[in-house]
Amino acid sequence: MTQIDEAVDIREGEELDTGAVDRFMKEAIPDLQGEPEIRQYPGGASNLTYQVDYGDRSYVLRRPPFGKIAKSAHDMLREAKVMRALKPVYPYVPNIIAICDDHDVLGCDFYVMERLKGIILRQDFPKDFELSEADTRKLCLNVIDKLVDLHRVDAKAAGLDKLGKGEGYVQRQIGGWSDRFRKARTDDVGDFEQVMSWLNDKMPDDIAQVVIHNDFRFDNVVLNPDNPFEVIGVLDWEMATIGDPLMDLGNSLAYWIEADDEGPFQMLRRQPTHRPGMLTRKEVVAYYMEQSGFKVDNFDFYEIYGLFRLAVIIQQIYYRFYHGQTKDKRFAAFGHAANYLEKRCQRLIAESSL
Repeated sequence: MTQIDEAVDIREGEELDTGAVDRFMKEAIPDLQGEPEIRQYPGGASNLTYQVDYGDRSYVLRRPPFGKIAKSAHDMLREAKVMRALKPVYPYVPNIIAICDDHDVLGCDFYVMERLKGIILRQDFPKDFELSEADTRKLCLNVIDKLVDLHRVDAKAAGLDKLGKGEGYVQRQIGGWSDRFRKARTDDVGDFEQVMSWLNDKMPDDIAQVVIHNDFRFDNVVLNPDNPFEVIGVLDWEMATIGDPLMDLGNSLAYWIEADDEGPFQMLRRQPTHRPGMLTRKEVVAYYMEQSGFKVDNFDFYEIYGLFRLAVIIQQIYYRFYHGQTKDKRFAAFGHAANYLEKRCQRLIAESSL
């Protein structure tokens, strides 16, 4: 059982009103009995995810972070609606149980979904979970296949074709993330102006318009505990939209840290892509292109975009810590992380042939 992902004690300041949760849950699921046990999943630095147990019946509750948050960010209602629409055509989405937009309950929008009991690969393999190099490669390919499968979804058939804004996705992302960085910058972090200027100058046209996840990583994938090569769930659909698939892949590669990457990048690792048998970033790109049928001569733009976007996400979280809007000590070093990512982007730009 040590392999199955479990919630832990709730972090200080992120407790839920147990009575309010209980009343909502029993209204949504009338045959629930007893009092809920609520714990929190340790992963994630954005939305908060809780495990709500009634005996052997287990559910997951998702809500935005506490404190001031950026306008339009952490839209729980949108996330739940996207999941409901996607579920019939992409079976790895958990079932939505209930959605709440009444702020009298928990002070925010939130939703409850089924809990998929399985293995989630976070920074390192769980205790007692060991795979050979060949099996690790097999698992890695299976996970990448799920991103390819998502990009093959018929968005119109799923009723999701209006989720995005149409052509111009790449341009909107560069403009949007640049604007978000400038608004979230703190005095102790670089200005990223060279990086933003390069991305703006090198923007390609959209390669396609497909359903994209926008945060596809190992720690958002649930594996079958009886067959760890089988993906049974994909989590965290907050940023899903219609957009360019190569931008989605670039976002994923920002988290893909290899065994021989430099120390500061290793400090950011949150998934076991350093393990023997895992594909390198170049191998991921080559395999994805082969499976998806998309083609691009040079992936540098998408890789640098992914790192810049990650830096903006980190900086937005650090901004909240810097200004005392959250006391979560995990965020204290995020300013250093943003500075490192600026230097990494600048080095990749200097090496690029674009």
